[in-house]
Amino acid sequence: MKKVAFYTLGCKLNYSETSSIGRLFIDNGYEKVDFHEKADIYVINTCSVTDHADKKCRKVVKEALKHSPEAYIAIIGCYAQLKPQEISEIPGVDIVLGASEKFQLMDYIGELQKSEGKAKVFQKTIEEVDTFVSSFSYGDRTRTFLKVQDGCDYSCTFCTIPLARGASRSDTIENVVDNAKQIALTGTKEIVLTGVNIGDFGDKGKYNFFDLVKALDEVEGIDRFRISSIEPNLLSDEIIEFVAQSKRFVPHFHIPLQSGSNKILALMRRRYKRELYADRVAKIKMLMPDACIGVDVIVGFPGETREDFIETYNFINELNISYLHVFTYSERENTVAIEMEGSVPGSSRAERNKMLTILSEKKRRSFYETQIGKEGIVLFEADSKDGYMHGFTRNYVKVKAKYDPILVNELKEIKLVSIAEDGDVEISETLVFSH
Repeated sequence: MKKVAFYTLGCKLNYSETSSIGRLFIDNGYEKVDFHEKADIYVINTCSVTDHADKKCRKVVKEALKHSPEAYIAIIGCYAQLKPQEISEIPGVDIVLGASEKFQLMDYIGELQKSEGKAKVFQKTIEEVDTFVSSFSYGDRTRTFLKVQDGCDYSCTFCTIPLARGASRSDTIENVVDNAKQIALTGTKEIVLTGVNIGDFGDKGKYNFFDLVKALDEVEGIDRFRISSIEPNLLSDEIIEFVAQSKRFVPHFHIPLQSGSNKILALMRRRYKRELYADRVAKIKMLMPDACIGVDVIVGFPGETREDFIETYNFINELNISYLHVFTYSERENTVAIEMEGSVPGSSRAERNKMLTILSEKKRRSFYETQIGKEGIVLFEADSKDGYMHGFTRNYVKVKAKYDPILVNELKEIKLVSIAEDGDVEISETLVFSH
């Protein structure tokens, strides 16, 4: 039995696709092994959003060949679509597949012949990428990432995702519901909906993301649905109001902001102003006071002055949000932003990142403090570190408990007692182990 190993860089969407591709190998008689083990094939799913995509890809390839020098190396993902020729010249790489071709990896591998020199590249132009391929993760962690949408029609000046994944396209509601039912049969209790721009889900005039949310709320066997990330201009009142009284959708929203300065938002070509963002946060907190709200923000965008950054800092500081994902702007080829004036020095970018990262920790702790003394339900993960395991409440409070394998993938009633030194929340274990 041939062995295959996978390595995934980037987002939840990539994880869902890697998992689905992995099941295709298993269905064709392969044994899936951990990446650090010896394998016949290594599949590396790349990302173009994070810094140093080329450096990371080379490092992972080198690591694979260290475990198995004669292994067949396949590179897929966003970076593979954007820079196929560059990747094809990395020593040891045998095949590079574009956005559409990655789902036919089994067909392209053929005889598993190592390449002589440059790797083989199979890739459609991004304009030709117009088919939606459904996928979901399973077996990698307690929660399942379910892909419902792909691609993006937005034209943010800093982003390469439309160049790597093509135009926005969606699954059908019927197929998403069928996938959710299939996932339920595996014993999975939580599904995270994922995509590039999931709020854009739908078939214009026929159905939209709100229709999908309503349909999934009726799926038996899944206790929780979590919305991974949704643009503020697509997070409608009706979605917020529905989640507030939903049977299965949890009070946790991750909403990209990117900047708290309207000037910078305009330069980024974002489709909202800070006032709309503040309105969305206020609406959520009015209906769901205990809701967790995560925020994406970019620092050091071209033209961002010190004053612009302080405006962003103060805006976020005043928002009733729970945590931040802070990204330092980095130049990307073939984007509008790379040609913009007002480049921010690297030292200033690093300083601004540090300031917002500290603010994020303060926001998270402040949010956790509001939850101490309350009871909730935790879904425990399979991880174990220093004798402890972790889990998340419906509103995304991370808790810790003494490791017990019986608790893995179990929903347990808990009481939040205190915040530990590592920032996680300690719970009353008497309540957990009495059920």
